[in-house]
Order: sequence, then C-alpha cells, then structure tokens
Amino acid sequence: MLVAASASTLMFLSAAPAVAAPTDETIVTFAVEAGSLDVVAPAGPIDLGSAPPGGTLTGQIGPVSVSDTRGGATSEWTASVYATNFIDAALTIPPTTIDYWSGPTTATTGGGTFVPGQLTALVADPLDLVATPLVAFAHTGGTGGSTATWNPTLIVNIPITAQIGDYTGTVTHSVA
Repeated sequence: MLVAASASTLMFLSAAPAVAAPTDETIVTFAVEAGSLDVVAPAGPIDLGSAPPGGTLTGQIGPVSVSDTRGGATSEWTASVYATNFIDAALTIPPTTIDYWSGPTTATTGGGTFVPGQLTALVADPLDLVATPLVAFAHTGGTGGSTATWNPTLIVNIPITAQIGDYTGTVTHSVA
C-alpha cells in the first residue's frame, strides 16, 4: 500500500499544471461589400398654391437625399433633375417655365466636396424634359461612401398665356 501511495504522489508531482501565457491573439476577418448609389425624394403631391397668369409661385419640395455606399476608391456622383410637362386635361405648361435651385446641403457625411447645382435663387435654372436634365448636386473626391441632403426650391413662372386649371407634373431626381 505504501508503494501505491508513493506512485500517486510521484505522478502528482510530475503532472504540474501548465502556466497560461499573459496574452493570446485571435485572428478575425470580415468583408466590406459594395453597396449602391441611390436617391430619395418626396413622393408628393406637393401643392405650391395658386396664382394668376403672369404670376409666380415659390416653394420647397422637401428633402432630397443621395446615399453612396459603393465603397470605392472615389466617391463621386452627380444628381440630376428634370420634369415632365405640367398638364390639366388638354392644357400644358412646359417645365422650362419652372426654375429649380438646390440650395446648400442640409446634411452630409463622408469626405470630399459637395457642390450644389444652384446655391441661391439668383442662379436658379429652368427645368427641362428628360432629354436635358439639370445638375442638382454633385460630389467629388473622398473615398468609401458619402451622403448629402438638400431641400430644393421651385419657382413657377406662370405664363401670361396660361389658362386657369389645376396643373400636375412630375419632378424627377436621378443620380449617377
């Protein structure tokens, strides 16, 4: 029995616990995938009010936002805007009678330079049909992603030849 006790004591002494290292590392991986380039604008309808022929109406259409999550080496994009004819049954007012100005950004994220198409009402430009879109906003420089939001203003210059009616048209923002 003494032999058995001595053997277990010897075994206990030779199997000492391992000493833990003061630090240890774990390798972690993840991927950044390409996102998209999107524009969001108010669905409307936006009512700018009423005025007589030869009159002017002014109003903001609500926030327009571009989000670039493509994650590229550059984050450059141009947002454009155009409009349809504004119609009431057989009556038409062309989009060229409606001036657009983007104004400054109301919010941005990301690096680079955000450039309004028309910073103030003094440089407002007439809208046109899809064949000739107007630059609403642009972003140059920066890497990764970016976002910009602005609240554009429309100035409706009602032609003196316009007939009374409730005119409806569509203002479309796009980004590329």
